[in-house]
Amino acid sequence: MSTNDNPIENRYDIAYFFEIADGNPNGDPDAGNLPRIDPETGQGLVTDVCLKRKIRNYVGLVHEEQPPYEIYVKEKAVLNKQHERAYTALELKPEKRKMPKDEAKARELTAWMCRNFYDIRTFGAVMSTDVNCGQVRGAVQFGFARSIDAVVSLEHAVTRCAVTTEAESAKQQGDNRTMGRKFTVPYGLYRVHGYVNPHLAQQTGFTQGDLDLLKQSLNMMFEHDKSAARANMRPCKCVAFKHDSKLGNARADQLFARVTAEIKPQVRDENKPPRCFDDYELKVNESDLPSGVAVEYWV
Repeated sequence: MSTNDNPIENRYDIAYFFEIADGNPNGDPDAGNLPRIDPETGQGLVTDVCLKRKIRNYVGLVHEEQPPYEIYVKEKAVLNKQHERAYTALELKPEKRKMPKDEAKARELTAWMCRNFYDIRTFGAVMSTDVNCGQVRGAVQFGFARSIDAVVSLEHAVTRCAVTTEAESAKQQGDNRTMGRKFTVPYGLYRVHGYVNPHLAQQTGFTQGDLDLLKQSLNMMFEHDKSAARANMRPCKCVAFKHDSKLGNARADQLFARVTAEIKPQVRDENKPPRCFDDYELKVNESDLPSGVAVEYWV
């Protein structure tokens, strides 16, 4: 077994920065797909679910959905069907909503799902549905991303020189034009915190190879998620604090306080809103780091 096949031994705390220009990084379906915004501060928000979706999609593309890198939560997936595969592989018969009474066999089912699906051993999953495979908490967790400064949500009217039905065409006497709306953020630099827990990695089988793939995903996932709303979305920096122990050598919040991003004084003095990452100054205080903590740059 190579080192890449072993569960990770180190804790990591991650500060990840990405930007969007003239786009919508994460529309809110409950608000007409408007960009998500904190109404009290005006800062933009991107959910953890949105970011994990991009990681899942990238891993699925890289490994062509082949075990042990299949993706559990994906478009049009039927989760009970995925669970049935585990029962079939282990020659077990499922009972509705019940795990096998034999604890060893129940653990085997959950372990099979972790081995087969990258996103289960990475992010975890609740698999206690009608076909029950248990549940696990993943080794990697993300919070919500929040923009460094307030963002502005713009609304744009757009036209389409076609209609859907003949009735619409007749109503317009053949003019065939329809109106629509698009919503964008002119610019936003977002920061999200991530955590890699080696204790949970032991339970799910999250390996060093899986961690390397996560690093690759954080660098490349926006390249394969392009759309009209996300054409100008890219990673800017990923600062990872590596602990030399499983328990960790310092609190995450104390380490994150060492990473700051502020608008450059010359940009602020000119009273200009930031419009690119170069308008910011990102600093990482690496002096007097707690014993056993090192800084890595994944992006």
